[in-house]
Amino acid sequence: MILGIDPGLAGTGWAVLEEEELIDCGWIKTQSNENITVRLGKICDIIERLIVKYKIENIALENLFFTKNISSALRVSQTIGAIRATGFKRGIKLFEYTPLQIKSTLVGYGRAEKSQVELMVRNILGIKQPIKPSHTADAIAVALTHLYIKHEV
Repeated sequence: MILGIDPGLAGTGWAVLEEEELIDCGWIKTQSNENITVRLGKICDIIERLIVKYKIENIALENLFFTKNISSALRVSQTIGAIRATGFKRGIKLFEYTPLQIKSTLVGYGRAEKSQVELMVRNILGIKQPIKPSHTADAIAVALTHLYIKHEV
């Protein structure tokens, strides 16, 4: 089982895949008026529950590649660090992929639009409706990227 994660402090998308079958997915939303430690703790608690519930073997995480907003980058970096620590604590192998790797793997073009990536995810999994929110679609894309890169499907 692969747990794909699109990390963010305001919202973290997640998806559980077994091969090319979507088992479950969702979005962890935190409140901006809460202390950052509380927000990170909430994200990690839910990630840890998912690890246990689905017997996760690998975590595939979208890594921060480039951002213009330093404040946002710091919050995402803290979220990534907290998720890494949670995976380590549970003995889970963690793999990170850049947006360029994800787009290249799924669409064949590293500068593909988010909508193109979501469309490819939906086509691969046979999902008819749009995947909302976009963080959830991104998490599925990360998990599929890990599946294809690590297993050469």
